[in-house]
Amino acid sequence: MLKSRPDRYGSVAVTSHWLTAILIVVALGSGFQADQATDSSSQAGFLRVHIPVAITVLLLTLFRIVWWWRFDRKPMPVEGPPPWQERFARFVHVAFYIVILGMVASGIGMMVLSGAGPTIFGGSGVLPDFHDYPPRVPHGIGASLLVVLLVFHAGAALYHQFVLGDGLVRRMWYRR
Repeated sequence: MLKSRPDRYGSVAVTSHWLTAILIVVALGSGFQADQATDSSSQAGFLRVHIPVAITVLLLTLFRIVWWWRFDRKPMPVEGPPPWQERFARFVHVAFYIVILGMVASGIGMMVLSGAGPTIFGGSGVLPDFHDYPPRVPHGIGASLLVVLLVFHAGAALYHQFVLGDGLVRRMWYRR
């Protein structure tokens, strides 16, 4: 079942969701580590993970947007929760897309303005201080927003699973 049904997500949506989630955690972790690194070599090592993972998140996000827009329909909302929760869930999902796209744009901006790409992927030289470049501010804000969105998203999923017991999480897993 590649496409979603009214009661559950299809395998394309499930795979892209969980793969994106894992890669976002890796991108955040490597990005925070790069920001805290005290020497250029360590920072470059973290960025050699961070940048390709972030590009993969971008590609998956663009794929997901096109998938939902042209090829699939999301399942119906679960019954029971108040309408404000459904609206908040939609807001969080849209915010994920906006923040991810903004993070990639600001990351590309930092790479272009700083010229750090050859140093990161060439393996020699000293990296610039990324805090000196204007895209660093929205990139940092975006990272914090992404963490907040992840906490809300995971918290809501756990609430539905363990407090409400409404099977919402099961909808976002592969069918047995």
